Amino acid sequence: MIEVRIMLELRQICKRYSSISVVTDVSFVARPGEITGYLGPNGSGKSTTMKIITGLIEPSSGQVLFEGRPIQDDPMGFRRSMGYVPEEPYLYTHLSGIEYLQMVAQLRDMDPARSKERIRGLLQLFGIYGDRDVPMSSYSKGMRQKVLLSAALMHNPSLVLLDEPFSGLDVGTSLILRSLIEELARRGKVVLFSSHELETVERISSHVVILHKGKVVADDTVANLRVFMQLPSLEGIFAQLAIEQDFVAISCEIADLIHA
Repeated sequence: MIEVRIMLELRQICKRYSSISVVTDVSFVARPGEITGYLGPNGSGKSTTMKIITGLIEPSSGQVLFEGRPIQDDPMGFRRSMGYVPEEPYLYTHLSGIEYLQMVAQLRDMDPARSKERIRGLLQLFGIYGDRDVPMSSYSKGMRQKVLLSAALMHNPSLVLLDEPFSGLDVGTSLILRSLIEELARRGKVVLFSSHELETVERISSHVVILHKGKVVADDTVANLRVFMQLPSLEGIFAQLAIEQDFVAISCEIADLIHA
C-alpha cells in the first residue's frame, strides 16, 4: 500500500476578476512537521490564496490538493481537517466568547464532553476565561484574536492556516503563539502562516514562500535564500524581492517634510 503523506499542495493556482489577474500560477507545497511562512506586500495575493485554500473562493484555474486529493473531492472532510484564522476577525460579536466556541464545536460535530473541556482549557490558557460570558462586542482586538485561535485549534486539525495570527496580541501571548506554532509542527501538523512580523517568520519558519504581484518569487529555506541572494536577513531578502519602493529614501523624505 502506498502511504499518502498529509501535505498541502498548490498547483498553478490562478485567480482572475474579469481581466484583472490577482494570482498567477502559484505553486508550492507545505509539508507536515514544517512551518511554511507565506509572505508578500499588501495586494500581493496572500489572502486571496488563503481563501482559495480554505474553499471560501474558487480559483479561476489550478488545483489545491490535500493528502494527494483535490479538496473539491471531499470539501466537508477537508474542512474537518483544517483550522483557519482569517486576517479579518469575522465574529458574531453579540455572542460571548464561550457561546461562540460552543457554536463552533457543534458545527464541527465535536463530542460535547470533550469540547466543553477543551473550550474551558483554551479560554484559561489564553487568559480570557474570566470574560467567557461577556459579549464579544466588548472584547479588545487581542481577546477576539484569542477566540479565533481557540476556534481554529479546538478540533485538533492536521492543517493549520494562520493569516496574520499575531494581530492585536500582547507580547506575552505573541510569545506563546510563536512557541505553539513550533510545537504544532513538531507534532506533525502542516502549518502555513502569513505575517508581517518578518523577524518571527525568519525565526520559526522551515521555509518561506514570497509573493509579489500575485506570483511566487521565492520558495526556499531562509538559510538558502540568504546564501543565494547574499543578504544577511529575511527582511533584506523580502525588501529586494517584493518591495519596489526605496523605503529608506521615502522615510527620509517624510522626516524632511515634517521637520521643515
